[in-house]
Amino acid sequence: MKKNKIKKVGFLTSGGDSPGMNAAIRSVVRSCSYHNVDCFGIQQGFQGLINDDMVQMNARSVNNIINKGGTILKSARSL
Repeated sequence: MKKNKIKKVGFLTSGGDSPGMNAAIRSVVRSCSYHNVDCFGIQQGFQGLINDDMVQMNARSVNNIINKGGTILKSARSL
């Protein structure tokens, strides 16, 4: 049986900011890059998912974010 290969990944950050969110984002993006998977960050949490507010990310876009506070993707509450 042939396995389906993942071609694209989308991810978001939600809720209150916490330490390590940018490190987690960086890890996801770098892993996607390593495995040749298109990686999309969804801006403003679930509100960005509703509004189709996505940005394609690569290893260069997450360079030097590991020491920044909060989340580079931002968070928002949705109604």
